[in-house]
Amino acid sequence: MKKAKIAVIFGTRPEAIKLAPVILELKKDKRFRCRVCVTAQHREMLDQILEVFGIRPDADLDLMRPGQTLSGFFSTALNAIDGYLADDKPDLVLAQGDTSTALAAALAAFHLHIPVGHVEAGLRTGDMSQPWPEEANRVLISRLSSIHFAPTQGNRRNLLREGVPPASIRVTGNTVIDALRIALSRTSAATPIE
Repeated sequence: MKKAKIAVIFGTRPEAIKLAPVILELKKDKRFRCRVCVTAQHREMLDQILEVFGIRPDADLDLMRPGQTLSGFFSTALNAIDGYLADDKPDLVLAQGDTSTALAAALAAFHLHIPVGHVEAGLRTGDMSQPWPEEANRVLISRLSSIHFAPTQGNRRNLLREGVPPASIRVTGNTVIDALRIALSRTSAATPIE
């Protein structure tokens, strides 16, 4: 049986925290070949979290530069992720949340006809300027995604109101709870409580 190759792409500390449980489970499941690609949108903070969860990226694009604008980062990320995906040829791309990295990953995958799974799908404020630019990123990622991993039934309803097919939505719960449990078990095992 051929393993499905899944590229998990992220760049910020919150994405790393929320995707860590997903990555760890995918790496244990023999049906999948999980590849981790980071943009390092938050270099130092990202590296700290990767160390806590024992995750080593397969590809580190290291894209952040001093004084970079949001559009500058996005265009650099889109181009770099496009190249990574063209070489790696995954069966699915997983992006989390509402960052510029997540949007660049979803758009690059869409351009290459690679299905996108959106973790933390369906969060909405209904105001494209609050939070900015995250709300716009969320909406755009949803339009590009094939599978929507919604944390709550309310998030699912938001997606349904936007015309997302019900069969493409999975209510998963919030992965940050799983991340907290994993982090607590690792720190309590390493540091005895007095």
